[in-house]
Amino acid sequence: MAARQFVKFGIVGLAALVIDVGAFNALRYLGPSGQGVLDDRPITAKVMSAILATTFAYAANRWWTFRDRGGAGLLREYSLFFVLNGIASGIAIGCLWASHYGLGLDTPAADNISANVVGLALGTLFRWWSYRRWVFPAAVVDDAGDGVPAADALPEADALPEAGALPEAA
Repeated sequence: MAARQFVKFGIVGLAALVIDVGAFNALRYLGPSGQGVLDDRPITAKVMSAILATTFAYAANRWWTFRDRGGAGLLREYSLFFVLNGIASGIAIGCLWASHYGLGLDTPAADNISANVVGLALGTLFRWWSYRRWVFPAAVVDDAGDGVPAADALPEADALPEAGALPEAA
């Protein structure tokens, strides 16, 4: 089951990657003379592309990858998904910032490698672990055996990561 979910997670991730990278590059480079509307603002472009990709990824993961998990309610899941994805996106944005501003590697290739290869790989590992742990936890069938998750199967509020803090390893 986990292997099947991982494959679906990967497919959703690849589709979200296409959305993220496509939007990032369109915002940076699609326009007259190769200058997009955010040509001189790579961080803003990355934040905007990440929000678009995250919205898609939540819907695809909720109703396809993890459709048999969770049950904590859409608002709670959606909020947790965005917080945890924000941390993962921060990893990619941090890689872009370090490369673009810290190391002065500011070519289109360098920006894409730092944000969309290195940052994405590190962020993906965090996403897989955190989504399964907090957003779409395994459902435990209640005593009635009706397939409805038991209330105690969901993580307690105090077991959730605090804003800005990385969760502890399980």
